[in-house]
Amino acid sequence: MESLRITSNHFKHKSRMGPVINGLSIQACYGLLEVFMSMIQHPHQSSLGILNMKRAGEKFQLLRVPPSSDLSYFIKHYWIIHWDLTGQEPHLQDVVPNPCANLVVQPHRTAFYGVSSTRHSHHLEGRGQVFGIKFRPGGFYPFVKTSMDRLTDSSVGTMEILRVDPHTLEQQLLTAEEPEQKVRYMEELIRRVLPEEDEQIERIHTIIDQIHHNRDIIRVEQVSEWFQMSPRSLQRLFKQYIGVSPKWVIRLYRLQNAAEMLEGLDQQDVLQLAMDMGYYDQSHFIRDFKAVIGKTPEVYMKER
Repeated sequence: MESLRITSNHFKHKSRMGPVINGLSIQACYGLLEVFMSMIQHPHQSSLGILNMKRAGEKFQLLRVPPSSDLSYFIKHYWIIHWDLTGQEPHLQDVVPNPCANLVVQPHRTAFYGVSSTRHSHHLEGRGQVFGIKFRPGGFYPFVKTSMDRLTDSSVGTMEILRVDPHTLEQQLLTAEEPEQKVRYMEELIRRVLPEEDEQIERIHTIIDQIHHNRDIIRVEQVSEWFQMSPRSLQRLFKQYIGVSPKWVIRLYRLQNAAEMLEGLDQQDVLQLAMDMGYYDQSHFIRDFKAVIGKTPEVYMKER
């Protein structure tokens, strides 16, 4: 994993955001340090959709970097993946979807991607890296100003959003060695096209956060009641700003949480886990788990 080196000699100038280090705001640099410390102190951090996280950690390194404060309304974090499988077998990494749009910078496939409605796999071989931006739920909508359901399982080019061709992004972001260089370059581009803040993004974030962390939520009607919105209004909001339904998000987080918990459970705990996830019978849980994760809990546990 690349290390972040910060010394007093790196202080160069001030911007409207205050002092900067190597072009990054103080907030962003402290954020980088927090990420590295978190990875050291909390190796079992949330996988955020990466399946079999322990095994995956042997194949590639993932770094998440928080955005500068003036971009945090729209951006959740930047992510950088490195791998070196020279002399090893290729690795197929499964990833569960999430309700966020992403910019993905990788050779010949650079684009802004809407929400993927199904589990997908990434083929890693040789040596390489990928740079990405994960937007907050609903955070990409102000950039495109079109209903996000049009981008579900689809993508839009970088020229249309950033007015920068994908080859230029790949050259700049996949050749720079230090994470702060990548982030600084990307944030300069984002600021050129930064839209006005949309209050609905904060509303969506609050709703998504409640769905994610409140395991008692298993139906759309519960969300509607909690936030005093009709189910129809909630459906329209999610369709326009995220691209998927509230029901889809509820099921996603239930099963993603279950997959993460299975990594530390024994076989006899599966029934109890199903009950903890709000399922009344194990067969229903297994069916939904396979639909989202791509395999049964039993197979998933064997592949840990």
